[in-house]
Amino acid sequence: MKLFRHENRDRNHDTRRVYAMFEIAHTLVDFAAAVCFTIGSVLFFWKQYETQAIWFFTIGSLCFMAKPTLKLAREIKLYRMGKIDSLANRYKD
Repeated sequence: MKLFRHENRDRNHDTRRVYAMFEIAHTLVDFAAAVCFTIGSVLFFWKQYETQAIWFFTIGSLCFMAKPTLKLAREIKLYRMGKIDSLANRYKD
């Protein structure tokens, strides 16, 4: 069993559910990053909103940083679920 393998996410109902939940989280973070960058870009049109624009860019950058973190966490979770399955199968009656 290895990380980033399609068969890890299709192993059973639980792995498909975990994969779907992480995909939803990834999409929400991606959307949040896009919104933050769009708002930040618009705010830069006015000098008095420069500080707020910088904050939106910072938050958007943190969202973009969260995306690969979510993917790695998902893959580790799926990997561990496979390890538990194989351990359970090893000790079946």
